[in-house]
Amino acid sequence: MGIDLTKYDINIGTMKRGARNTICDVEGVKVGQVTLKEGGAQTGVTAILPHTGNIYRSKVTAASYVINGFGKSGGLVQVDELGTIETPIILTNVLSVGTASTGLVRYMLRQNPDICLTTGSVNPVVMECNDSGLNMTRELFVKEEHVTRAIEAADTVFDEGAVGAGRGMICFGYKGGIGSASRVMEIDGVCYNVGVLMLTNFGSMDRLRIDGAPVKSNIQNEDKGSVITIIATDLPMDTRQLKRLCKRVPAGLARTGSYYGNGSGDIALAFSTVNRVEHYPKAAVDSALRFSDDYINAPFRAVVEAVEEAVISSLLHAETVTGRDGRVVRSLNEVLK
Repeated sequence: MGIDLTKYDINIGTMKRGARNTICDVEGVKVGQVTLKEGGAQTGVTAILPHTGNIYRSKVTAASYVINGFGKSGGLVQVDELGTIETPIILTNVLSVGTASTGLVRYMLRQNPDICLTTGSVNPVVMECNDSGLNMTRELFVKEEHVTRAIEAADTVFDEGAVGAGRGMICFGYKGGIGSASRVMEIDGVCYNVGVLMLTNFGSMDRLRIDGAPVKSNIQNEDKGSVITIIATDLPMDTRQLKRLCKRVPAGLARTGSYYGNGSGDIALAFSTVNRVEHYPKAAVDSALRFSDDYINAPFRAVVEAVEEAVISSLLHAETVTGRDGRVVRSLNEVLK
């Protein structure tokens, strides 16, 4: 669940938060995780389900944006070409993208016996950060079955911090991982939601800002690593507008102190749960709701606020973790006490 920042005297932005203050405030979205946390194995899998039905048969409109491309994600080429997502979104570590992709494909084949027989193939979407600061990444601890377990565990309530794909991640020199936040906006008398989930593994310790205030540190390090941002909304947006949402992620990251260093893989992926694209269309021409660009500033602002808060939420939820070779990465909570 989203963290109550008021107990830390932190109030990021002015927009209304969703009931859960997570990506799951967008109806139908669920998150599931598998966490590996024994000895040198400090890693895992996080799965985001855009809706609870058959995603291959009822695809969601989507777009991605590469802020800095030092990454090894899979599936984004087709997302941007066709403007849809047709599988759960899987997050894991940098050397497990292949395994996670195969695990996701096997899951989709079980769900859809027609794939590569009477219809086309499937585009697995897998994204990553490098957790080798705490995880023995070379040991390839993530297995195909962990992907299935994460998908099957998906729910509207999920843990944040050092869990799932975020188990071994380090953010601004502190323990990072999974963070989430949401914003609600009323447009023409209707309430809409924008939610984000982030995998945080970036930033220099001396640059961390919380709601504009610096967290003092004498330790300087490079801004490298990665940050993956997943944006969900129930606004009826097309792929062009979803990419525009993605392009606002850097504004939220900058407010936390990031400058997207050379070695950082910073990628945003956005989807709308409205205007589904059916795998087996009933006609050559269909209709779709269209959101007006004249009202898009509110969603832009929602993304910026939610991104900033989700980064901080990932830090405040994460506990101190001891990983490979006995390395200890402290929780930000220990610093703020």
